[in-house]
Amino acid sequence: MPSDDDHPGSRISQQRKLAGYTQRGLAMKAGYSYSLVHQVESGHKAASPDFTAACARALRIDVAVLTGQPYMTELQQDRLAELIRPIRESLDLYDLGADPDVSTRETPRLVEAAATLCREVRATHLHKAARTLPHLITELTTAAHRKPSSELWAALGSTYRTAHDITIKLGFYDLSTIALDRMEWAAQRASDPVLSAVRQYMRGLVYHREGEHTIGLRLVDAGRQLLVQADETPESLAVAGQLHLGATVIAARARDEDVVRTRLAEAKQIADRVGEMGHVHWLSFGPTNCAAHEVSALTEMGRHGEAVAKAKEIHMPASWPASRRAHVWIDRGRSEMETGRNDAALVSITKARELAPQQTRYHPGARATIEGLVRRQRRTPDALGHISAWLGQ
Repeated sequence: MPSDDDHPGSRISQQRKLAGYTQRGLAMKAGYSYSLVHQVESGHKAASPDFTAACARALRIDVAVLTGQPYMTELQQDRLAELIRPIRESLDLYDLGADPDVSTRETPRLVEAAATLCREVRATHLHKAARTLPHLITELTTAAHRKPSSELWAALGSTYRTAHDITIKLGFYDLSTIALDRMEWAAQRASDPVLSAVRQYMRGLVYHREGEHTIGLRLVDAGRQLLVQADETPESLAVAGQLHLGATVIAARARDEDVVRTRLAEAKQIADRVGEMGHVHWLSFGPTNCAAHEVSALTEMGRHGEAVAKAKEIHMPASWPASRRAHVWIDRGRSEMETGRNDAALVSITKARELAPQQTRYHPGARATIEGLVRRQRRTPDALGHISAWLGQ
């Protein structure tokens, strides 16, 4: 068992005491058993993402306070910490207009640069993407102000979405929220309701992480209302389907099985109509993503045996982005750990690491799973010890 006292359980204990709650009081307010609160705080059980979010909500603090994000030691080791300040500045200086010292490429090349940057993130090349991002935001902003066009504003909106993806994967949730605000700013100028709907989907998932399920579902439904302004196309249908999938996972964490069942069925109907679509504002909607979200929903609801069985049925195409494939392996690993399949769980997290090392290193689900495996072992196997050390645990 780890001797380090700096883990989510110890942070929950500290914040609980500061708020004046007993363990039983926190358990009642968070909706979990006293036994689980006691085991997590004492370090005998890992804090799952849903449990941590529930405690953060009960204590009225950001979930990052309990997870310890961002993981600065690991970010410094990966030379990612130094890239955050330029990203922060590029998000803050959005309203200065065209930069007189910046020369810009032609519109087609800028649009392709925005698409390339998004591909880098989906391939989880976070260091490369983070280094490129600030200048591309400046260049696109300058070009859009000099020669305004829907195409350029949409490309800028896509790039702000990429900024959200990078910052949220690295644990800088304050920046991820700002990036989504900037995304809407650009989407309005592009007159693109579909892009605005994607932004609402991503906002909903931010509140899902914080355990604010009602707000998350309202945001997702606001995205669906925005699509009323758009013509019905395969693109708008795919975004509508993705909004249903977002609602599925949010409702799952709230343990609302009726909403999970209804929204998942709606998404599957749309997926049957449009098939696999991997290039709709860089969403990977289709039957495979519906299956992946079903695994996530079952995991969130604590139906881990079903989640493992469903995960084994998914055949992820090689064309699927590494970020999505790794996420499925992380969900599978978490459910395998919870059902006592310790060796299988380690294999799943290892596969996620092989596919998307930087994403896996900073993923709360992967870290909670490995922490849980370590705490279950009387003697830590070498492979588990290595990945635990790599995660900084």
